[in-house]
Amino acid sequence: MSGLGITVTAPDGVPEVRKGDDLAALLLDALESPLIDGDIVVVTSKVVSKAEGQVREGNRDDSLPGETTRVVARRGPTQIVRSRLGLTMAAAGIDASNVEAGHIVLLPLDPDASARALRATFRDRTGANVGVIITDTAGRAWRDGQTDIAIGAAGLEVLESFAGQVDAYGNDLVVTAPAVVDEIASAAEISQGKLGARPFAVLRGRADLVREPGDDGPGASALIRPEGSDFFGFGAREAVVRALKGAAEDQAPFGATASVEELSAAVAEVTGTAPVPHRDGLRVARADPAVIAALAFAHGWRCEREENNHGATSLLLPLTT
Repeated sequence: MSGLGITVTAPDGVPEVRKGDDLAALLLDALESPLIDGDIVVVTSKVVSKAEGQVREGNRDDSLPGETTRVVARRGPTQIVRSRLGLTMAAAGIDASNVEAGHIVLLPLDPDASARALRATFRDRTGANVGVIITDTAGRAWRDGQTDIAIGAAGLEVLESFAGQVDAYGNDLVVTAPAVVDEIASAAEISQGKLGARPFAVLRGRADLVREPGDDGPGASALIRPEGSDFFGFGAREAVVRALKGAAEDQAPFGATASVEELSAAVAEVTGTAPVPHRDGLRVARADPAVIAALAFAHGWRCEREENNHGATSLLLPLTT
């Protein structure tokens, strides 16, 4: 794609959004020029939530349990959780900024559905075929600062896959797949600003990402990794606690069952003794059974105790046997 250029416009003059407000009308009234085919409309989740009545009295702690499916990590008062939407975020994305004192704003009930409804409304009122992204702010592992990401999307590609293509040097691109909806969300946030009262933005110049009318695409939820497929299902401290506890409901975030070679290497690293192959698994002698059980759990295996002439040993077996 040669000569590619984009523009991002975030209009001023949008009033405070309240429950029941018509978000499409607010944006269309604020724009200086009409929407055209291929535009991508970016809307902050804050105003979507306000319009949908997701404002509550109280503080984050009051609403956090109902928005959480499990805690990923804790550091002092901060909780990183997997939310009811499947998103992993601090405090489940509950926000106490840009809202009346003593109130908080929850994320929309279904951001993809909200994006689909807005897209259909823009089509009905303007005739333009646009994409819609709903955004929220999130932190990143290993890096300070936050960026906006897409939590809802309709009518556009969410991933731009380059798998099967080659770069300028002839190298095969195997897993290159930019999350373009997240990139657009961040680009729009630069134009909107955190304190500018500009909850809408229109990005122009990537009409190639916008799907045909009536085709809303998979939505931003397609970017959420299923439980167990992320390398970091728990925080460092929490992973130790969960492995030692060994509760069945905590198994999934540790991921798929590790190979016998990987488990054997882990046991040897921790105990200083290589386990012995035994049937479909491993036998470990003269090692703390609690430690061995935790290692087995973290690797998707189970641990049994065996008494013999040489004393108690641990048998590590695949969960399926």
